[in-house]
Amino acid sequence: MSEFPDTAVHRRSKGEPRFPEGPAPDPAGSHFERRIRSFQPRRSRVTPGQADALTRLWTTWGLDIDGQRRLDPGALFDGLPVVLEIGFGMGEATARMAADDPSTGILAVDVHTPGQGNLLGLADRAGLTNIRVANGDAIILLREMLPEDALDGVRVYFPDPWPKKRHHKRRLIQPEFLSLAATRMRPGAVLHCATDWEPYAEQMLEVLTAHPDFANTQPDGGYAPRPAFRPLTRFEGQGLDKGHLVHDLLFTRVPSA
Repeated sequence: MSEFPDTAVHRRSKGEPRFPEGPAPDPAGSHFERRIRSFQPRRSRVTPGQADALTRLWTTWGLDIDGQRRLDPGALFDGLPVVLEIGFGMGEATARMAADDPSTGILAVDVHTPGQGNLLGLADRAGLTNIRVANGDAIILLREMLPEDALDGVRVYFPDPWPKKRHHKRRLIQPEFLSLAATRMRPGAVLHCATDWEPYAEQMLEVLTAHPDFANTQPDGGYAPRPAFRPLTRFEGQGLDKGHLVHDLLFTRVPSA
């Protein structure tokens, strides 16, 4: 049985894009070097509702990270301050944060097609206009498409911990990423990370503390309490029920010397 009954997707021919008006399979293509990536695209079923949201809403609220153009975040959000969220899963927490703070635009980046469709659907049903969904590599977005001092914050919630030692080089929170992100964040902007993987939390704290462009918001130099604006997700709640510890880290972008 097709996963897209009674839709145009069901009848596409071989080689035809899955969503002709939706996210591209590999938006940056071969234009940029193939670096070690911190994410691993996941293949999973797109529901009819998610497919419908991608087909209807992508051209309005979505964008492909192709690295071929410069974005004006202020124009994207009609002058609102903009926060970049890297990795949003199925988008429930992103939609809740957007609803709770309509005065902030959220540029949400992921490569998971079902999650992209789910977040678009959530935003549509809630009447949210302060979310844009970006498809592709956040590094290319930061490096090639965003101007300096464009962001009022960066959020990295529960990134892949890459637990095996030989894969630690794939972790997102590294000095090189922080240096790049800092150039796109205005002074005073907050980088907010959260993880339930203790060794990764320790690495995050060590790398952020050592980086000259960031300062810990906590006087004791440690982890921060979960701020009220970050929702407790269902999966996080399940982890807490199992005894997992979740660490939040909030660091501000310090002015350049």
